[in-house]
Amino acid sequence: MRTLDPPDPARIAAERRAFVRNLNVDFPSRLMVMEAAGVSSPSPAVSVLIPTADAERGGYFRQLLRQLEAQTFQDFEVIVIQGDSRQGRALNTGAAAARGEWLIILDDDTRLGHPEVFDNLVRTLRAHPDIGMAGVANTVPDDAPWLVRRVMSEIPRRHSDIVTEIIDSDMAEHPCCIIPKRVFRQIGGENEIIPRGLDPYLRREIRQAGYRVVVIPGTYIHHLPPARLMILLRQFFRNGRQAALCTRLYPQWVVELTEQHGAAVPERASLDRRLVRAGMRLLTALVTGRVIYLITTVAYQAGFVYEYLRTKDEGQRTK
Repeated sequence: MRTLDPPDPARIAAERRAFVRNLNVDFPSRLMVMEAAGVSSPSPAVSVLIPTADAERGGYFRQLLRQLEAQTFQDFEVIVIQGDSRQGRALNTGAAAARGEWLIILDDDTRLGHPEVFDNLVRTLRAHPDIGMAGVANTVPDDAPWLVRRVMSEIPRRHSDIVTEIIDSDMAEHPCCIIPKRVFRQIGGENEIIPRGLDPYLRREIRQAGYRVVVIPGTYIHHLPPARLMILLRQFFRNGRQAALCTRLYPQWVVELTEQHGAAVPERASLDRRLVRAGMRLLTALVTGRVIYLITTVAYQAGFVYEYLRTKDEGQRTK
């Protein structure tokens, strides 16, 4: 891939502000733009958006760039958005700079499962204009460590099965998905305000705009949890804190999840019901002997309770 001159930051910021519905303050992200070998003229068909903190991610990021070069579909540009801790804002910045008709979103630690991932995603959207977001399966690679295998087998939504046909699914997620740029702009882009729950919010907005959210057949990635227990527990504690913050401050953007392809997304549950459900999950994990599920659930709930009470206390002090 060849590196291009970065776009003008002021122009990109103005373009972002023009279509984003839930807008945060501007942030001076560093943009790096590259073109693949098969880019058509005058612009690529696809813009690949990769938000990243350090353009490294323990070596995963560079590995991902090498995998992009091995894709059979090569009519794409890559826009790397570096340094923004708000994933939603970073992706909106990338979308503002995008020249492609379709946006493929990747996490910087995603591993593509095979060389036809992009081909399959683009072919699906070209054939089905009613699809607003298409994702892929997330499977466990053969070289995954023991802890990673346990996490992905015990914890809901940490893996998803490969499907044999296009299926409406709540399992389409940011680590690898494709969205028509016109649809992305129509719904107002990503939510830049919430720190967590971007995937559910995005899927809800796309469905409410009248489009399908699907997972496509025969296509998969490897998006893995941390391979060290303490890092994993810190991640779940952080996720619990962020979930509590959204519950406390942004309840209108809290969206329920499903745990399998084809399941209907339920209506948002009350906080009391969510607490009861959390207790049932702890009991289920204990009874079934899923130790990893148990301790990560405890870490998540500890983070949730900590942040919920802390946010409540801060709110009372400011009254």
